[in-house]
Amino acid sequence: MNEAGRHHTEFDIPQGSDINRQMLADQSIQIDHSRRRGRAAGINPSGRYELHSHHVFDDGWNNLETLEPFKTEVQVERSRSIITRNTSPDLPFERSINPYRGCEHGCVYCFARPTHAHMGLSAGLDFESKLFAKPDAARLLKRELSKANYQPKSIAIGTNTDPYQPIEKDMRIMRQILEVLAEAKHPVGIVTKSALILRDIDILSQMARDGLVRVSMSVTTIERKLARAMEPRASTPTKRLEAMRALSEAGIPTSVMLAPIIPGLNDFEIERILDSAHNAGAQQAGYVLLRLPQEVSPIFRDWLLRHYPDRYRHVMSLIRSMRGGKDYDAEFGKRMRGSGPYAWQISRRFDMTCKRLGLTKRVSSPRTDLFIKPEGENVQLSLL
Repeated sequence: MNEAGRHHTEFDIPQGSDINRQMLADQSIQIDHSRRRGRAAGINPSGRYELHSHHVFDDGWNNLETLEPFKTEVQVERSRSIITRNTSPDLPFERSINPYRGCEHGCVYCFARPTHAHMGLSAGLDFESKLFAKPDAARLLKRELSKANYQPKSIAIGTNTDPYQPIEKDMRIMRQILEVLAEAKHPVGIVTKSALILRDIDILSQMARDGLVRVSMSVTTIERKLARAMEPRASTPTKRLEAMRALSEAGIPTSVMLAPIIPGLNDFEIERILDSAHNAGAQQAGYVLLRLPQEVSPIFRDWLLRHYPDRYRHVMSLIRSMRGGKDYDAEFGKRMRGSGPYAWQISRRFDMTCKRLGLTKRVSSPRTDLFIKPEGENVQLSLL
């Protein structure tokens, strides 16, 4: 089968058929490089809830018609509420906010990719190029914080998709959220891999003085070439470390998150990343082992074959050795760290390096006792 993009025909296969499953699992058709330039995913399989899957292939008729490149498109999503709650026992937060669906950073390993299936879109290139923004987020947040029965707990932002992805530069949804939280003196924890966070250092430093904010900068690799291939539209590793230093110097509690650690690809950098982060002012550290749920597995495997074909078998063998022989094990307590000898070795190396550098592994929660309930919509004012 030839590479799609020069001469092609589209055809549908019933989504539940055996042939479709085989193609998605073993022979997903790659999208021509000219159409996906600057993107990490090389395939765009149909969402798992769709009735039919769409495929492109060379029909041999020299059809000169070509499909357009994948361009970033942003749609407005009108939500009824903005705070998401979870009860997962292995997550260090109960509440989170996601200003955006999809992420233009395009990290090929992103565990949030399968969520695009709920929008009738692909976890592949659609996840990187068809984005949803929530411009009403700040207003909805203020309304929820003003409810009579609301009790403050730290809100995590950036745990699903990055709040500082490129479109935030113009949409400024995250900044509006921070303005509401700062006014209400509400605690927040932020995870990002973007230096754009420095734009909001004025608000963050103000909140830090009251012990209301913590920032975790995600650093997957120090090698620029690997970062470019794996996280094509995220800030470079150097920029992330510079941002970490600036945040720390501004008095903002800063940590480094090694996420994900990919055995056979970036796990040899554990000590180097922690050393660099410590020198940049990080006080705490954490890590997450590579997660390949649902559609992420074929997308990652396709990427690995294209960029590191000589390492493919070794990397996948190590991953499966830590996931009970599978690409992924979703069991609570195992999904973040894996199991087996190699997972134990990664854990020990991380622990020993943190101990040597004086990095704290346990992240303390920001304070909640300063919370001031904002005056929300349709709230009856007190007479006194």
